[in-house]
Amino acid sequence: MPYAPYAALSETSRGRRYAEPRPAYRSEFQRDRDRIIHSAAFRRLEYKTQVFINHEGDLFRTRLTHSIEVAQIGRSIARALNLNEDLTEAIALAHDLGHTPFGHAGQDALNVCMKKFGGFEHNLQSLRVVDALEERYADFPGLNLTFEAREGILKHCSVKNARNYGELGKRFIEKKQPGLEAQLTNLADELAYTNHDVDDGLRYELIDLNALMEIDLFSNHYHDVVGKYPDLASRRCIHETVRRIINTMVVNLIENSSNVIKKASPADIDDVRNHREPLIAYSRELYDSLLQMKHFLRQQLYAHYQVKRMSRKAKEIIQSLFNVFMDDKYLLPPQYLEKVNTRDQDNSDDHKARVIADYIAGMTDRYALREHHRLFGPVEMPS
Repeated sequence: MPYAPYAALSETSRGRRYAEPRPAYRSEFQRDRDRIIHSAAFRRLEYKTQVFINHEGDLFRTRLTHSIEVAQIGRSIARALNLNEDLTEAIALAHDLGHTPFGHAGQDALNVCMKKFGGFEHNLQSLRVVDALEERYADFPGLNLTFEAREGILKHCSVKNARNYGELGKRFIEKKQPGLEAQLTNLADELAYTNHDVDDGLRYELIDLNALMEIDLFSNHYHDVVGKYPDLASRRCIHETVRRIINTMVVNLIENSSNVIKKASPADIDDVRNHREPLIAYSRELYDSLLQMKHFLRQQLYAHYQVKRMSRKAKEIIQSLFNVFMDDKYLLPPQYLEKVNTRDQDNSDDHKARVIADYIAGMTDRYALREHHRLFGPVEMPS
């Protein structure tokens, strides 16, 4: 089926920062996706978790499994709306490349550490990864992705920071929108992590099932499943319930967005970008149900004492690592010390702090734990 006229098209892409010949047997957006999959930052997502610390349980979702799930959901929505699946997949697979170890707790801690040096935000860091930090190609730094992929990765940005990103940051200043592929991937991300945090929380008994029954979106589907399959094991019942919730949300997003797009009648992707409001959206009723679910998770899961304990531990590790490297740059691995020294003549703490943030943000959960032990753990006596 041909793409909609307002879809992002490889042939009319705004291009890459560094000009390259067109790929022979792939579209530009397929090349973006392939470069992301082959990146070191993507591989590291396997050992970065979202809410929990990696070693706390083998079945918790990681940033890698989450990104794959977002890509699957995103492609389904893009296909139904005649949008570009390859671009959607590329954005989905890259959207978390800049996340720190230890999930949101790690990001919050690193942002506190970087407060005097420009702050830290994982969206900006994901863009930094694909623009500069990946070192794979002889002709350019980073992955040299298309404008459209980079546009989708940069989901949020303050007006102050947006001024540093030229054409890419212009929409935040002018309060415009990205392409529809970027819009739908943003919602696919939220859809995936909300439902999968419910699933993980129930699996590890951090969420009380009876309390979750107060959420209409969950209880309605749960009662339907129990009514149809009265003898189904509890774990399978929960899986079936979550599956049905995801399906309900995806169908609602497709059907409501179709109506919104039809009403707006964009002629092309630039019309989409110039629109003041997003054109990918849930119905009001479904959106309210999603907010209810997210509020429940904030109170019952993210504020659970076991999660709080893990978050506290994570913050102390991140802060300790940052402070010790700022105090003595010679404790950094050689490749990062070299990056610090490239501008050491300026005696720039801003530059040094950013290199240290790059190092810490690139760590997996278990690498951060090991690095912390190497620097602060007890000296092991020889046997």
